[in-house]
Amino acid sequence: QVQLVESGGGLVQPGGSLRLSCAASGNIVSINVMGWYRQAPGKQRESVATISRGGSTNYADSVKGRFTISRDNAKNTVYLQMNSLKPEDTAVYYCNAAARWTGAQYWGQGTQVTVSS
Repeated sequence: QVQLVESGGGLVQPGGSLRLSCAASGNIVSINVMGWYRQAPGKQRESVATISRGGSTNYADSVKGRFTISRDNAKNTVYLQMNSLKPEDTAVYYCNAAARWTGAQYWGQGTQVTVSS
């Protein structure tokens, strides 16, 4: 099993920045792709950014140029640097990890990001 714990959420003004962290523990050797998802009230959960074990990244069009996902394999941690935040970025952000062989999905508990003046 894999456990994921997110941190770094909070309240920030439009145009501000936050850095989210997701620490993985357990059978971390099984993890291939990790990513950040978000869900706002009344909306579907959506993929924000993903990163493979080798460092390949993908971003949602809405966050390209503003968010950066990174990964420190030695620390078993994935990060999401969020710059130029907009009110529409307000959501609960969830860390996700996918097992390399079985495709099993693991989720963190989520961290709230609120962008408001």
